[in-house]
Amino acid sequence: MTTTETRPQLPFDRPSVLDIAPLYAVLNKEADPVEVLTPAGDPAWMVTRFEQARMVLGDARFGRSHPEPERASKVSDAALQSGPSVDYDEEQAIQTRMRKLLVPAFSAGRMRRLSDHVQKLVDALVDEVIAQHDADPSQPVDLHALLSLPLPVQVICELLGVPYADRDYFHEMSTRLGRMDIGVEAAAQAWDDLRAYILRLTEAKRSDLRQDVISDLIRAQADDPGFTDDLLVGFSTGLLFAGHETTMSRLDLGVVFLLADLARRDRFAADPDGQAQATVEEVLRMSAPNGIGHLRYAHEDVAVGGITIRRGDCVLVNSGVANRDADVFTDPDRFDPDRSPNLHLAFGHGWHFCIGASLARTELRIALSTLFRRIPTLRLAVAPEDLQLRPGSMSGGILALPVTW
Repeated sequence: MTTTETRPQLPFDRPSVLDIAPLYAVLNKEADPVEVLTPAGDPAWMVTRFEQARMVLGDARFGRSHPEPERASKVSDAALQSGPSVDYDEEQAIQTRMRKLLVPAFSAGRMRRLSDHVQKLVDALVDEVIAQHDADPSQPVDLHALLSLPLPVQVICELLGVPYADRDYFHEMSTRLGRMDIGVEAAAQAWDDLRAYILRLTEAKRSDLRQDVISDLIRAQADDPGFTDDLLVGFSTGLLFAGHETTMSRLDLGVVFLLADLARRDRFAADPDGQAQATVEEVLRMSAPNGIGHLRYAHEDVAVGGITIRRGDCVLVNSGVANRDADVFTDPDRFDPDRSPNLHLAFGHGWHFCIGASLARTELRIALSTLFRRIPTLRLAVAPEDLQLRPGSMSGGILALPVTW
């Protein structure tokens, strides 16, 4: 690698919520992975080309754990980077175990039942949006606070089996988990707080198992002495963050993409149920997070493009940028719900493909179609460029989404 002084450091400045950081567009023109510095200042390779990103994500020679953890590049202060590490030789076995345990939670039957419940939740939340607007039509309504935030919080709490009364605390923990800039001590404390909470919840559930994910994991622990509390916490944490933070930010940005062009909004509002599925796929492709991308470490020397990534090197796969690769997507920076095929990497690829992809798609499809069916004249109360990104967040998203109609 080149000297650290010549490498750009993450996160890159991003002036608009609708666009990737301008520096990513420059890096995406390179044929090979590029050398960068992590937010913590350590060296890493950044992969931004679609085919290379797909290759790394699907190649078992790259994993989330480092072959020699004491030598691993520090990525950031996010609490998600501060949890217990596992021996990289065990990583694939753990992933296989996790998927086997969690498949029942995302079965077709449970997803169908949850879909009906998501519709009820969305209807109630949109009722609140309309009621607040009707109370004072002169004031904009914050759709982030009234829909994009509470919907995924409620859904993931119910899926995991978290008491509804704990939803605000659960959201606060999720936010702390994904902050890249909170400092080492605060990140470690966030992880410790979450671990303690999940273990308290686990103990309370042992005598009252139900049809939820944490109950499923408790049942699995009884049959598998190797399924430790740390693994239970790790699985729950992954679902918490992916099922809440990322869905929240994509719902916000989906609304912004539709409202950034009123002709696009009108076209969608004319047939929201018919267009929702394809529109959601384009939202997923275009919604680029603020963070570092998918973290991987090379378990052996691997050729990627024209360079060799050495064993132990840190690799950051930025799927949000890869999803705008002009070699794969025609006019990649244009929001096009009619795009076909649209085989993006929003949920990863290969053995780390997001197990909750169907849930996220369900929430986004129901929320967007319901919102624009009931409020077809919805519009932004501020210009898209005036929307503020959530500072330091790995999942991206915005602080507030003021709308009116």
